[in-house]
This record gives sequence, C-alpha cells and structure tokens, in this order.
Amino acid sequence: MHFLEIVNRGYTGEAVSKDDWDMDHVVMPIMDIVEEFELEREDGALLLHDREEAKRFFDAGVELLVRSGVYNQSTGRVMMFTREEILEAAANMPKSVTVGQGKDAYTFVPRHPDDTRLPGVVAGNPGCPMSEELFCKTVTSWAKEPVVDMVTCGSIVEVDGFDVVRASPSEVIALRRELRYLNEICEKVGRPGIGRLAAESSVSEIGDLAAMAPGGFHPGDAHLIALNNELIMTNDNLIRVANAMETPVLNASLACVMVGGLAGGAAGAAVCMIASLLADSLVGRADYHLCHPIHIKHIATSTPECMWLSSVVCQAFDAGLPAVIICDIYPKSGAGTKELLEEVAANALAITVSGGNLEGVGSCDGLKPNCSGLEARLMGEVGKAAAAQGMTREEAEPIIAALVAKYGHIFETGNEGLSFDEVYGEDGEPRDFWLAMYREVREELISLGVKL
Repeated sequence: MHFLEIVNRGYTGEAVSKDDWDMDHVVMPIMDIVEEFELEREDGALLLHDREEAKRFFDAGVELLVRSGVYNQSTGRVMMFTREEILEAAANMPKSVTVGQGKDAYTFVPRHPDDTRLPGVVAGNPGCPMSEELFCKTVTSWAKEPVVDMVTCGSIVEVDGFDVVRASPSEVIALRRELRYLNEICEKVGRPGIGRLAAESSVSEIGDLAAMAPGGFHPGDAHLIALNNELIMTNDNLIRVANAMETPVLNASLACVMVGGLAGGAAGAAVCMIASLLADSLVGRADYHLCHPIHIKHIATSTPECMWLSSVVCQAFDAGLPAVIICDIYPKSGAGTKELLEEVAANALAITVSGGNLEGVGSCDGLKPNCSGLEARLMGEVGKAAAAQGMTREEAEPIIAALVAKYGHIFETGNEGLSFDEVYGEDGEPRDFWLAMYREVREELISLGVKL
C-alpha cells in the first residue's frame, strides 16, 4: 500500500467519537474475540507453553484489527484494513534489523521460544523525565556496559533551567541537545557507531523533525512510532513515519496496552497488543516492534500478568509471521534495592525464553530517574546466560516464580529506591553497597539455575 493511501483513510473513514471508539471498537470486539478463540490465562501462569495456542492468539489479533481498524484521533475517523493488507504488511517486516554502524553495529533477529541464540540488549529508560546533567550521567552508565548492543535514553525536560514545552522552540533545543549528548557519550565510551533509539525528548512531531538535522540521527538509529491506547494513531505520529521515509532511520513500533483496561484481562490485552503491533506494521511502517504492557494498578512489566502477556506476544508472532520483537522491562522498584534486581532478572528470563529481545531498565516504573547502568548489566547478563545454556520455558518458569515470591510485596508497598547519584559515585561507577547487592542477587540466580 502507498503510505498516503493509509493516511487518506484517516480522512475518509467512518467518523466516530472517542467514547464510541473505546466501546464499539475495543471493549466489545475484544470480549467477543477472546470468547470465540477460547483464549485465557490460566491462574498463576507466568509463561505460555503451547504453540497452537500462540497461533490462536496471533489469529485473534489479526481478527481484531480486521473488525476494528485503527482510530485516527486527529481526524476522528476509523482507518479500516483488509485481512490481506494486514498480513502482507506483517509478512514484509524485516527478517533482521541492523542497528548502528561499523564495528559497533548489531543485528537483531526474530527469536524462537527456547532459542539458544542470544537476545539483543537495548539499555535505557525511554521517556523517563531527566535534567541535562542526569541525562548524561545515566546514558554513560549503560552505554559503557559491554553486554549492551544498543542504547536509548530518558527525556530531557528542562534546558538551561527552562521547562521544555510541547511543540515549542524549547522542544527543538531539547531534542538537539539529546542527540548531541548521545553522540558525545558514545564517542567517549569508545562506541561511536552503536545504534541509538533516540528522539526521546520529542513530545510532538516538531522534535522528531529536528532530529533529522545534521548532527542528529545516524544511519542505523531508530525512533518511536507509537500507538496510543488502544489502537489509536495521530497525525503527529504519521508525520514521524513520513519524516523517516527515504532515510536510514529505523521505525520502532510501540504499543503500551493496559492489562485490566479497555482490553480487559491479560488474555484480551494480549490480543490487543498483537493487533496494535500488526497495525504499526502497516500504519507505522515498523522495522521492529516494542512490546510494553502496563498493569492498570501496578504499572510494572514485572507483574505476573505482564510477563505472561509478553511471553504470549513473542510466541504469537513466532507462530504467525515472525518479526523482531523487543520487550520493555519497567520494574516497580528503583535503583539501590534488591527487589529491582530480582524484578529485572525475572522479566529478562520470561522474555528471553519466550523468544524476545530485551530493552530497559525503566526502573521505578520509568516515572522517576532512580536508575543506573548496573541493572541494565544484569538484564543483559541474565538474558544472554539463559539463552546460552539452552534454558527452556519449563525450566525458567519455576525460577521466575521463585523471584516473584521474593519481590511481589512491592506491588502493594511501592519501592522507589534511590537516585542515580546515590548509587553511582563521582567516578561514574556503582557505589560499593550497590555493587555488593548486585553480586548477592547474582549468586541467588546461580543457585536457582541461571549459569551466569
């Protein structure tokens, strides 16, 4: 399909209100489809184990997109697509995605459940609000970790003491600063060609346009093409797609479906997530997918429901039409806490053995910059160790359950942890207590069966 044909459907499709969209195109169809396809999450399940069920989830996601379409909230109209158009776009997704350049380039591939190929590791906490100073410190902390294959970053929310305002000159300046800092940091740590998922300070399409200026995006960098909840596209994101056309910048789809929201429980949310990523294959011209479930009460991706959803999505695409799937890890806990490391380990295991690649860590739900490079190190080490030893879903699930039992209390109590400067010293290295905690959790993981 011609991209402008897709755009045009956002002006010629059926006009509906946002409330009618939510009820008639999301809530009711998902309820019907979950029942029709006999989909459910068994009590306590952390992972999916059945390939036929994974294929049913994929087919259910396709069916939802056929029935409901995508809502262009900017125009108030529904963009409808045929089953053939949806499957063609999904089939045309790249079978490998190379990020970065030269010796720092890395190639992501669609992984299988129980795959022994190592997962790719993207380090950072996209969207987390940060000052310029903290932005530089945190990016440095994860960019220099050898286990990291691609970097991303938080969002700069103030420039020279001035708040960044959406679609204003301050957003342009913040975006230019973000890319300049990324260039300088990656050069400084000896990885000038590493791929970056960038333009995170871009709240509107204005910032994304600014990132294309000289000194901004490099070949092999990526930016986000996000769907709003649920199955909603806007003209500013369509402009981001157009902005990257005929450039070497990659499109990373992003869907943040809510478990317990309009899509219902974990099974309905999984169907909605699959439909959302399929929609972004078509509407967002996605090169790869970012899966980011959100628990309506607890937010964190390390909840049992969200880990199961990520497991379903990875396996559904493997059973349907394979694509590069990267799953976000956004734990409840903040840096400097043992629970954060346990959440990261459980989430990384669930994603790895289900066939996904890894991105994170959005510590403290990504809402506060209580983060550091050390938890990103553990995320990568756990994922790559599990794959290297050939860990299966059957072997991983009891380990994940044991970890959930250790950290599960934090979903009720909260666990904000400490700021970056409290866990890393002026030398840019983890403070002794934080490193000791990391080593303690590492030993726990070894005792549970992870061959670190």
